[in-house]
Amino acid sequence: MLEVMIGRPRGVLLRGWSAVVDDYAIAGGWIPDGKVFLVGDASGGVYAFDGGIGSTVWTHQGAHEGGLLSLDIHPSGAKFATVGQDGRVLIWGVAEGKVRNITEVGKGWVENVAWSPDGQWLAVSCSRKVHVYDAEGRESWHSDDHPSTVSAIAWSSKGELATACYGRVTFFDASNGETLQLLEWKGSLISMVLSPDGEVVACGCQDNSVHFWRRSTEEDSQLTGYLGKPSSLAFDDTSTLLATGGGDVVTVWSFSEEGPEDTMPGVFALHRESITALAFTHEMRLASGGRDGSVVIWTLESNGEGYPVGGALLGDVVAGLHWRSDGRALAALDARGGVTAWQVRK
Repeated sequence: MLEVMIGRPRGVLLRGWSAVVDDYAIAGGWIPDGKVFLVGDASGGVYAFDGGIGSTVWTHQGAHEGGLLSLDIHPSGAKFATVGQDGRVLIWGVAEGKVRNITEVGKGWVENVAWSPDGQWLAVSCSRKVHVYDAEGRESWHSDDHPSTVSAIAWSSKGELATACYGRVTFFDASNGETLQLLEWKGSLISMVLSPDGEVVACGCQDNSVHFWRRSTEEDSQLTGYLGKPSSLAFDDTSTLLATGGGDVVTVWSFSEEGPEDTMPGVFALHRESITALAFTHEMRLASGGRDGSVVIWTLESNGEGYPVGGALLGDVVAGLHWRSDGRALAALDARGGVTAWQVRK
């Protein structure tokens, strides 16, 4: 473990600002220009902080009865969406912190929310269905029941909506819900990430493995050897490196040349407890967070090897890691409601 103490960053991480929300800081993100950082907590509170100094811009308590589950920011940075245990989708204005639209999805929890890359569509998952709305919150279509609860959703670079559940990944046409591709594998898929170039979809599995498909050929493969369930996955922006959790080490697979099949991954063992968050930024830099509160910054090579260049220690479990779009700031959320932002040296 890096020789760091709580609140004292090392290496490329420089002091920034910190704040506290009322409950477990469950979701967050920077608006694209980095001027505001948004946070949602487990009790349903929503907060906006000044991205430069951390002062409170506005707060809204009890937005979702029972608790907030996810948050996603529109590509324009002008609005964002939250979902929660009350079965509702709320679309907010960033500047004023007011709800602009409320959509009742159903009686179940709405667990996942994601804007399409072009900002035209908003997708959410509720139990076994996905629902897609236009930018103003009007429903365009919803899917039939999946075989199980939808565990993850993501938009491809082509504007397709991908969903993961037990036994399959499905790609839908954003405009009408037509099924474009079905990738099947007998097992429970608990997490999902798409490569930025649209070629690879990777899923963490209940059986402590990572299963992935190459979409152009529909060939599939499996990465094994994990001690736990790989719930944290991340691709770098070149689609070369796949970082995975699944224990107290970060495992990085390279898709360059003939990889990752029959190759050895990079294995990074500085965390003392299991990995809870992974996030890439530019220049093949990876941030990883663990249950022990540690945050580590790694510089990686295209073959998956690398080394640590910075670190910090939070007071509780790392709940999320969020790079600012320019890669020069990193924010971390923790289970005590802590929000910590650091400046990051080049």
